[in-house]
Amino acid sequence: MAKYLVIVESPTKEKTISRFLGPEYTVKSSYGHIRDLPKSKIGVDPENNFEPEYVIMPKAKKIIPELKKLTAGSKYVYLATDYDREGEAIAWHLKEALKLPASKVKRITFHEITAEAIKEAVENPRDIDPHLVDAQQARRVLDRLVGYKLSPLLWKKIKYGLSAGRVQSVAVRLICDREKEIDAFNPVEYWSVKAELKKSPDEPFLASLIAKDGKKIDKLDIRDSAAAEKTVAELSGAKYRVASVESKERQRAPFAPYTTSTLQQDASRRLHFSAAKTMMIAQKLYEGIELGDKGNAGLITYMRTDSLNISEQARKEAKKLIVSKYGADYYPEKPRIYKTKSKGAQEAHEAIRPASCRLVPQEIKQYLSPDEFKLYDLIWSRFMASQMVNAVYDTLSVDIAANNYTFRATGRTLKFSGFLEVYSVADSEDEQEDGEGRLPKMSVGDILDFIKLHSEQHFTEPPPRFNEASLIKALEEHGIGRPSTYAPTIHTIIDRGYVRLETRKFFPTDMGKLVNDVLQKNFSQIVDVEFTARVEGELDKVAEGESVWTDVVSRFYTPFNKDLADAEKNLARQKVEPQKSDEVCPKCGKPMVIRESRRGRFLACTGFPECRTTFSIDRNNQKIIKPAPEQTGLVCEKCGKPMLKRFGKRGAFLACSGFPKCRNTKKLPENE
Repeated sequence: MAKYLVIVESPTKEKTISRFLGPEYTVKSSYGHIRDLPKSKIGVDPENNFEPEYVIMPKAKKIIPELKKLTAGSKYVYLATDYDREGEAIAWHLKEALKLPASKVKRITFHEITAEAIKEAVENPRDIDPHLVDAQQARRVLDRLVGYKLSPLLWKKIKYGLSAGRVQSVAVRLICDREKEIDAFNPVEYWSVKAELKKSPDEPFLASLIAKDGKKIDKLDIRDSAAAEKTVAELSGAKYRVASVESKERQRAPFAPYTTSTLQQDASRRLHFSAAKTMMIAQKLYEGIELGDKGNAGLITYMRTDSLNISEQARKEAKKLIVSKYGADYYPEKPRIYKTKSKGAQEAHEAIRPASCRLVPQEIKQYLSPDEFKLYDLIWSRFMASQMVNAVYDTLSVDIAANNYTFRATGRTLKFSGFLEVYSVADSEDEQEDGEGRLPKMSVGDILDFIKLHSEQHFTEPPPRFNEASLIKALEEHGIGRPSTYAPTIHTIIDRGYVRLETRKFFPTDMGKLVNDVLQKNFSQIVDVEFTARVEGELDKVAEGESVWTDVVSRFYTPFNKDLADAEKNLARQKVEPQKSDEVCPKCGKPMVIRESRRGRFLACTGFPECRTTFSIDRNNQKIIKPAPEQTGLVCEKCGKPMLKRFGKRGAFLACSGFPKCRNTKKLPENE
């Protein structure tokens, strides 16, 4: 039997780490958590200082005896669970469940799964950090108290199966509040005026109207078509003369390497990945991918982090690759140091980066699935760019006089690519273009050829609905939740039917609005953004050893329990009432109403359950009539019956006419 036992959470991690340790070490997986609060009851005793009752999880009942057998013959047990509070708690639960003496336990942590990192961790073990364990325990107890006490109230007063939580309920509130802003928004009309000009023989360009009689024209100053027409009329026959030319050199700095939230935001914008999908793929990249002759290798550092720190070794490796691949001009005189701005960031962690930037994405593409490659390429590119020099642009701003009006044209050209060699900013919401592109060379006094005036009507826009990226950004900015909570929070609010994703935007459902209203009126602290952020701050103090976890829970629980008792007594039964419509059921003649599910709004017959007629509706609540199935002349290869062209939410497709006995479906041929 091996002299030392190393326990990790996952089989993939087990496989990867085994490569880096000698025959004296046995590496085994605990398959995640082995103890938790019981599902069948609350498992927390508020009357006894919030004492939690932990039970062995069903999946762990076969694993623990095997681990106990291995620990009995080992001199030391290295607990190598993840490098965050949850990982610290898993290590503590392992120690308790396996009844390990403190003298036998060594806690090791690492940001990346590489030979160097594992070796360094084994050589520098530490004790389990009780403060980190307490912080995770406090979060778990708080969430259990809210979930197991508030959810039954929602079942009783609204509908069975609902849930509430400290973070999820605030996320729903943010979405509901934004919807109220959109509903209350009154668009304001305004007009823009642009001149299409040319300096022969160059291409035409557009210049925007910015001033009249030397006074700035603001965005909303031209309020209607009459004002726009008057402006155009006053410019009739005007000569367009270059009044001033200003050229500058502008530099653009690269973005910092990824944290959990910025990775989820960018993967959503650029790759259209959900937060849950991003984290699932990142977990695989962190734990290890089979790279042919190189064996299993962890490709990225730990993916649950809010720190922007970069190790000195990684920085030196990046410098070496940048200088050799792109040239010395692409590396800054001083290494770039980034400071974390998010509230409560855990600075001991590192940013998300490649475990080794020498593993260039294109060179290992054959070993990765398409989605794994896309995410690894994003992480690799962002990190490399973060260590490179600024991009440099030549910008040009030209003011053009016409009668008593002034127009302005701006443009820019890339002078030196810098970090743009590896990371494009075109898809980033932070990208702000300086102008329309390249402008012709102009000098003061030049007379330009007039082509046309363009006047265009616009309306002010309401605030945009949240998408996954912007919701995660809002949660982080408010200090709500932590890196490990963003993805499960979004999954929960969709799964509970409080919101729905439509065209990648969050819409609150009628149920979500009702639950949010009930919580705001009866449990204002639960859905209060600032209060929830303060609780996160209190948990951080527990992790730092500055607060006692039971005191933090008590300060939250005392007012919450009073609100709960009041709601039990005073809150009347609530119900989501369906919206009336003008439609009549074509099958039974009864009125149809607008109902809602997590998939969207639809028309349903009031004769349900006897009549189950439903119709899809569009955003204007108009019934969507699907085209009738069409004959195709094709035959089902499974049963021999004709294949029909049918129409679904995602468009047309082929389906067997033998449905439901034969469920064969296919994509339409390209020529269809």
